Parts: sequence; structure tokens; C-alpha cells
Amino acid sequence: MTGAVVEHTVILLLVLAIPSAAGQPHTYNVFDFHAVGNGKTDDAHAFLATWQAACRDRSRPILVIPGGRTFLLSQVTFQGPCMSPITIQLNGKIVAPNYIWTTKPANLLNFFSVKNLTLTGNGEINGQGAIWWNCYNQKRCNTRPSLLAFARCNNLSVQWIQLKDSAAKHITLLQCSQVYVYKVSITAPGDSPNTDGITMALSDHVYISTCSIQTGDDCVSILTYTTDVTVTNSTCGPGHGISVGSLGRFEEAAVERITVSHCNFSGTMTGVRIKSWQGGKGYAKGFLFDSLQMTAVQTPIVIDQFYCPWGNCPVKDGGVAISDVNFVNIHGTSSEQQAIKILCSQSAPCRDIHLSDINLSWVNHTAPANATISNAQGTTVGIVIPKAQFPHLL
Repeated sequence: MTGAVVEHTVILLLVLAIPSAAGQPHTYNVFDFHAVGNGKTDDAHAFLATWQAACRDRSRPILVIPGGRTFLLSQVTFQGPCMSPITIQLNGKIVAPNYIWTTKPANLLNFFSVKNLTLTGNGEINGQGAIWWNCYNQKRCNTRPSLLAFARCNNLSVQWIQLKDSAAKHITLLQCSQVYVYKVSITAPGDSPNTDGITMALSDHVYISTCSIQTGDDCVSILTYTTDVTVTNSTCGPGHGISVGSLGRFEEAAVERITVSHCNFSGTMTGVRIKSWQGGKGYAKGFLFDSLQMTAVQTPIVIDQFYCPWGNCPVKDGGVAISDVNFVNIHGTSSEQQAIKILCSQSAPCRDIHLSDINLSWVNHTAPANATISNAQGTTVGIVIPKAQFPHLL
């Protein structure tokens, strides 16, 4: 082999050994698109310009929001579809404007029709909700913005980030499929109105794991046309618990295959709850509530076909058909004597409700907790405390 051939071969091998630049993901830093990051200047335009550049990239781009800085954002919509999977690395802090900035339904950050999106990092999104809660409590703000909204986002992953003090809901999922939420922290005061942690509708295959949710409303809310949801290894409280519904007020309900397992509830209004309006239509079926720990929860187990937050709803026949609900291995304490409440309609009774290995005591009382069950067909297996008796239905 001649020297020239050897030299050419060595050069070729060296070239092959170097990773192709074209195969590496490109990084898009918001500072390169003129973000200021002082917490006072609105960086919405810079974030949108960064997104548009990254969204056109085919190399699995990473949009970087650097740590150690605070970015003020007004309402921003990140529109898809994008040319390839995209990651947002949130290490800094995003804050909402600290004034009443909209009178219409809105989201601070909205992702629409983005497939294969990952939002991760150790950063925070703060909705600065106190001014909104005061406005609502004074009956001056009927509409408040959510913090982080995803619509038509399939193969979505949200990991590690912190969400704080939304004006209303913290995360909303609408028409999303294959969603993974992992180690997300959501915090708001227990008396902050309607600050649900994660709310979903018209979605499927949602997996929520190892999250900490402390809010003034439902930690997780599962609304209609939602299937195949798992919430596991998470903590809830303060708040209203993990709720399915409310269902059937305006729509025909369709919810099935919901699992809540290995979760801890502390100081919440309810633990796990299915709630529907009188006269509703549709169905809710296929529930497993398993291995749950309750600490001073007002009512740990609830099925309520008479949901009426105002307390003066007219009596209506019919209701959402609730069936195949399994409460298994639920232990702890209730802050009210009624630890189990299963209230179903005579015209649409609940069916296949099963209680197994339940042990709930009334905290700080020697009197036992109790259970109320009406118009529900089901069974008890093993130890069930408080004692629960299912009526005989025709």
C-alpha cells in the first residue's frame, strides 16, 4: 500500500470516527433570541421566536431556558406541528404578570398540536395567582387563566418542573394521548380557589407518577371522554383529593379504566371520589383505587351521584351509570365521622362496587367512623372498617 493510500485511509477513518454534526440536536437558547431575563421585561416575543426556530429544526432540537434568571411572560401559544421531537429544558423561572391581564378564557403558556414534546428541568413556572384569587373572592373576576395548557399534544412528557400559584388550574390536558407526568411539583395555598393540579378531558393513556400536588382544589381531575389513566406513587394535600368528574352536567359522560394506586392523601376534603350530576347520561366504569394511605382526610371514599356544589339543585331522575369500582387496601384516618360515602340514584343505581381490606378510623375520636351506602350493589371482602352494608337491589 502506497504512502498516499495509507494517508488517505487514516484520514477517512478519523472522519468516520467523528460524530456527524448533522446528527446532533441543535440547541436554541432564548438569550440568542433577545430574551432579557430580568423578571420585568416581557420576554414573550423572544420565547416565541426561539420556539419557531426550534420547531422548524429536524434534528430533535432542545430549547433552553437558562437557570439563575427570571423571565416575565405574557400569554404565549407554542404552535405545532414541529418538524421533529422537541425538548424544552426549563432551568430558569417563568413568572406571569402580577396584574389582571385578561378578562377572557386564557392560558399563560399554551402548547397546541405539538407531538413528541418533552418539558423538563429544575425550573419553575409561577402564576402569581394571589391577585386573581382576591379578585375572584370579591366576585370581580369570573374568568381566570390556567398556567400550563396542552391541547392535541400526543406523546407528551412533563418531568421534574415546579408549578406554583396558578390563577386557576395548573396543568390542563385536552385531546392528548400518551402523556407521561413524572416528579412534577405543584403548589398553591389550600384556600386558593379552583387551583386544580392536573385536569384532563378527551384524553387517553395518561400516566402520572411520583408527583407532589398541594392546591386549593382537586389534585387530579379526570373529566369526560377520558380513558386509561394511572395516578401512582404521588402525594395529594391540601386540596380536594383525586376526582373523577364532575360528570354529566352538560355532556354524555364516557370515562373508563382509571387506576389510582400507592398514593398518600393528607388533609384533603376527599380521598378518591367519583362525582356526577343528577339526570346525567353516559357511563363511568372500570376503576381501581388501590393501596392508598389517608391522613385526616374529611371523607376518604366517595361516590356521589348527587353532586351539587351550590346545594340547591332540583331533583332529577336518571344519572351517569357508575359501575365496576374497586376500593382495595385503603387505610388511615378521616377527619369526619363519615369515612365512606356511596350515594347513588334510585333511578340509576351504582353496580359492581367492591370494598376490600379497608381500615379507616375517625381521627382523635374514640367513636368509630361510619359508612353510608344507598342505591348501590356491591360486595365487601376481608376486613372492612367502618362496616359497610350494601342494600339488596332488584
